[in-house]
Amino acid sequence: MRITLTVNGTRHRLDVEPRRTLADALREDLGLTGTHLGCEHGVCGACTVLVDAEPARACLMFAVQADGSTVRTVEGLAAPDGTLDPLQEAFSTCHGLQCGACTPGMLMTATHLLEVEPAPDRERIRAEMAGHICRCTGYMGIVDAVESAARAVRAPS
Repeated sequence: MRITLTVNGTRHRLDVEPRRTLADALREDLGLTGTHLGCEHGVCGACTVLVDAEPARACLMFAVQADGSTVRTVEGLAAPDGTLDPLQEAFSTCHGLQCGACTPGMLMTATHLLEVEPAPDRERIRAEMAGHICRCTGYMGIVDAVESAARAVRAPS
């Protein structure tokens, strides 16, 4: 089937089999390997992307379901010149990442959270990030990073 996706601001036309997942289309057809596959059952959250501004598990969604949609992946967070997004910077500064397997999905969920709620408290951050499994960080650095990024984005320049 022929589908059209706008991914990180660029429009793409793809021919995909109806059973191809959005994760596979992003990784294999578009070369956007930042969308990680973990459990492939929608449990771990590593494959989370934003589809029409809402978090979605790309391993559970067929690419044909995203036809006509706007998709944001972790590659779309940094500026074109490579400057990190404040959230990416905070994950690094606050040690919210280690092996990196869960990080792209966490970044996309946190991006959505900060877009809909620019000043979440720690309890809200923990609740939003609860759908992600991280085996390395213990989560404190992740919560610190989201909180730090929220402050940085709100701070006057």
